[in-house]
Amino acid sequence: MEINHYGDTILGVVTNEDIVEGRMVLLTKHYFSYDFGSRTDLPGVKLPDTTDEAARARYVLTWAVDNRKTPIYQPQPALSFALRGGFDQAANSPFSATVHLTPFSVTEGQTIPSGTPSLAFGEGIYTVPSGAYIYSANMEIPGNPLTAADTASDGAGEAGKLKYSTTNVVAEVIRLVNSKLTFKILH
Repeated sequence: MEINHYGDTILGVVTNEDIVEGRMVLLTKHYFSYDFGSRTDLPGVKLPDTTDEAARARYVLTWAVDNRKTPIYQPQPALSFALRGGFDQAANSPFSATVHLTPFSVTEGQTIPSGTPSLAFGEGIYTVPSGAYIYSANMEIPGNPLTAADTASDGAGEAGKLKYSTTNVVAEVIRLVNSKLTFKILH
């Protein structure tokens, strides 16, 4: 996702479900406790389940920028006391994780796992790649209205994607070039 212009609303949030970066989300309560409640002050976000929730989905989700150096291990390996056996522990292998050589904040279209601190951008202009919207020929016309897809109407795999609609408008088309949709989230 590209951030072309943003307003005053940038929120630190916690994802309540696995959400692909660049999807439209709405604020809600989160259900995670982490390190003695260190994330309890952050709102949760979720994909819209109904058309009413789609009308309130006025934030686009992206990764929080962090200072971790690559490689990034996901999940971070946790080792028991004895790595290869000995004392009272069973023998174990010290490594079982996916290795990422690129920081998440510079990737496109990756899934942000549930419970991950992220950023939700409000009013502004953003560009998302193909796969973050449901294509329609009407999306090639600047100024056309967009709404967020929801689980009930469009299916779970489409929830949060932008689509052309004249009802429950949350954004408008700026341009659609090279399969990348640039849109403006409306206030």
